[in-house]
Amino acid sequence: MNAAGLNRTSHTVGAALETTTRVLQSTSPTPRLDAEVLLMHVCGLDRSGLIARGHAVLTDAQERRLEEMLARRRRGEPIAHLTGTREFWSMEFIVSPATLIPRPETELLVEMALTRIPPDSHWTIADLGTGSGAIALALARERSHCRIIATEISSAALEVARANAGKFSLANVELRHGDWLSPLADDVLDMIVSNPPYVCASDPHLEAGDVRYEPRQALIAGADGLDAIRQIASAAGRYLKPGAWLLLEHGWDQAGVVSGLLRRLGYHDIVCSPDLAGHARLTGCRQ
Repeated sequence: MNAAGLNRTSHTVGAALETTTRVLQSTSPTPRLDAEVLLMHVCGLDRSGLIARGHAVLTDAQERRLEEMLARRRRGEPIAHLTGTREFWSMEFIVSPATLIPRPETELLVEMALTRIPPDSHWTIADLGTGSGAIALALARERSHCRIIATEISSAALEVARANAGKFSLANVELRHGDWLSPLADDVLDMIVSNPPYVCASDPHLEAGDVRYEPRQALIAGADGLDAIRQIASAAGRYLKPGAWLLLEHGWDQAGVVSGLLRRLGYHDIVCSPDLAGHARLTGCRQ
């Protein structure tokens, strides 16, 4: 048994899957899923191939690669960083340590936006703090006549978003470098969407799980986690058309405070939507 937990003998795909799952049980909340993703990545298989080729023997190079990735996963590195990709909105995005890893709950923000954007509209929409570009590019694909402006203060993250825009050949997205709304100049918007930082600086979860490896500036927003939302909400009114929407993702316990902030700033038609666990994680309002 080596340091990664695999025996130094040839594995079939099926045996490697079972061994990898077992090794990850003590360190991962999703050991079977992690094992499947690692094997698919190492062997160049999709999920059906993982089953169909269960008796195929891993090459020495594949064994070594799996050992390396398994050791890194046992140390806590995110699966998305090991494979360099994460699926979001049925699109496989390039990710890196420079960006947040797209999460399933953020797909609900895309859904919330799409229910408000007419299918054949020619809206101008801004995605603030785009990171990997997941939200902006999902909207661009679903609403091909819309113009999507994606802003990002991190040059490294913007390069990842640019790579994803090229990967999906989406020409209706403009990527701009800068802080929140500052790159928008004189643009007048039909909608703003954002998944900004909303974690308190003292939150102990910052030292657990995948977030340990993600950029702090994309996670932390001051002592109460609301600095970025305050900044966005305070400035958004200068860019939104009358009746236009501002849609925000926030923490599971922040809906009441965010709604109150938006109300004080003069927004109306405030609505909160739950995530898959029933927590109010999305808030929308109109200018």
